[in-house]
Amino acid sequence: MIGIIVQLIISWLLLWFVEKKHLAVLGLKPTKGRMINFAVAVLLSAFSCAMYHLMATGFANNSWTLNKQLTLATALAGSWWTLKSVLFEELVFRGALLYIAMEKFAVKIACTLSAVCFGIYHWFSYNAFGNPLQMVIIFIMTGIFGVVLAFAFAKTSSLYLPVGLHFGWNFFNIVVFSNGPLGALILIMTNGNQLTGGLSIFVSLFQLFALPLLTFFYVSHLSKRQKTSTPDTKIDN
Repeated sequence: MIGIIVQLIISWLLLWFVEKKHLAVLGLKPTKGRMINFAVAVLLSAFSCAMYHLMATGFANNSWTLNKQLTLATALAGSWWTLKSVLFEELVFRGALLYIAMEKFAVKIACTLSAVCFGIYHWFSYNAFGNPLQMVIIFIMTGIFGVVLAFAFAKTSSLYLPVGLHFGWNFFNIVVFSNGPLGALILIMTNGNQLTGGLSIFVSLFQLFALPLLTFFYVSHLSKRQKTSTPDTKIDN
């Protein structure tokens, strides 16, 4: 938690010395609209991640079972680790630096730069150097997700939507479906069957595009509501 506080201090310093702005420009203050955005984002991510894992196992004649060795303390520790990692990445890639880039360049350019940096960062976090194919796959998958998160921030002027999307996916992927650096947590696969052929491609494409498309439709819905709102009823993102 100390690391997050340090990040916030550094973010404030960057915003003040570069743009003469405060942390408020990151949309950190909780409002009804922002909390709704966060909740919807978690649900969209949870649905996308759950469907991906259920298809990946179901089509391969595999299934999931509860981890009987799991303790409440382990589950809570895994959840807390996931939240901290998400906050760290969001403050780095969708925080002050993205805001400053959006002020200096066009929004599309700023979001693209953020996504590229996000993709390259995951080469380090996944220790993928030396494996060109893995590096390309990681860059494409995390880069696309990075674009979604960056535009979620740009469209709402708040971190609540990108944090919700990021946390929802990581929580279900790492904690619920035990697919991450923390090992077996809530659910574990009953066997090692893996998808191959056309079904594998279909499920991979679903993983790649399902959440971005759902997020696009949700942000479009928010934009339409804002355009039809009067000044007195304008949505507070």
